[in-house]
Amino acid sequence: MLRLALGALFALTASAAAAQEVTLRFQHFVSPLAPAAKYFMQPWAEKVEAESGGRLKIELYPLMQLGGKPTSQYDLIRDGAIDGGWVIPGYQPGRFPEAEAMELPFLTPKRAEEASHAAWLYTQRHLLDDFADVKLIAVHMHGPGIVHKKGPALETADDFEGLKLRGPSRPATLLLKRLGAVPVGMPVPAFPEALAKGVVDGGVITWEMAPALKLDDLSDSHTDVAGAESLYNLYFIWAMNRARYESLPEDLRAVIDANSGLETSLMAGRAYDRGDTEGRAAMGAAGNALATLDAAQTARIRALGDEVIAEWVEDMTARGLEGSALVEDARRAVEAARAD
Repeated sequence: MLRLALGALFALTASAAAAQEVTLRFQHFVSPLAPAAKYFMQPWAEKVEAESGGRLKIELYPLMQLGGKPTSQYDLIRDGAIDGGWVIPGYQPGRFPEAEAMELPFLTPKRAEEASHAAWLYTQRHLLDDFADVKLIAVHMHGPGIVHKKGPALETADDFEGLKLRGPSRPATLLLKRLGAVPVGMPVPAFPEALAKGVVDGGVITWEMAPALKLDDLSDSHTDVAGAESLYNLYFIWAMNRARYESLPEDLRAVIDANSGLETSLMAGRAYDRGDTEGRAAMGAAGNALATLDAAQTARIRALGDEVIAEWVEDMTARGLEGSALVEDARRAVEAARAD
């Protein structure tokens, strides 16, 4: 009888463990109304919860509500201060140098879904070791980087001269310098206040983020480049603390796995594409100037972008990495994504 009772107790304990409910706290650094949060993070959380039968609960904390800075997100996830979240590796220049290949000027398509596909392919070849201490759920790119500024729209490459512009990444900053602008590095949340106070004249950021950052009020014009490739882009990861992931019951790990990978990366890209369409329309509805540099002026900027790429290759080579090969692999990833 004792053995039967103990056996029943162990069975009940095992059953309870298998049915346990788990809450995971994921943090990001934009408004919950931003399309990346609204069309990717929230639907992803809801999908995970539904597929787990309600046993996994994902709590999303916008605007760094759990503490820390956007630049520290990777370490917050790795160290378990948060269970997961959104990371821009480029916010820590030099730490993940191979990721910068996807951020080089005019390398990625303007369609974020296509660019995110390329980013996933490139990551599988070059970045899995870099992110081995977290559970990588998705990687993605945003849509085209647009120049949002006070005053009239840009008409020529020369119009960048002397402008103080928010620079989002090292490759973008290198290009802005070559254009004669004065890059000012800052995370997204700091941009609106800097623009309102005149710390910067404008900045390069997506259409998608423009409404959430109130750029309809804070800026007057928005300028894109001609062609199908982005002036600049950013590489993101959506990741989870590895120990927390490994502590989950096997069936709940399977739910996370089923919502990781290429399809989840494409989901993030589509969120940006939808947000870009909405953001551009909102800026136009506000009466702001929407402009695109012509092919000749874009070609001038592309030539400077080629110089940035050459400088980046030299820098990577000096660090012991195969810079040229990384650029070629990034381009091949883009070609493969476009062909798919």
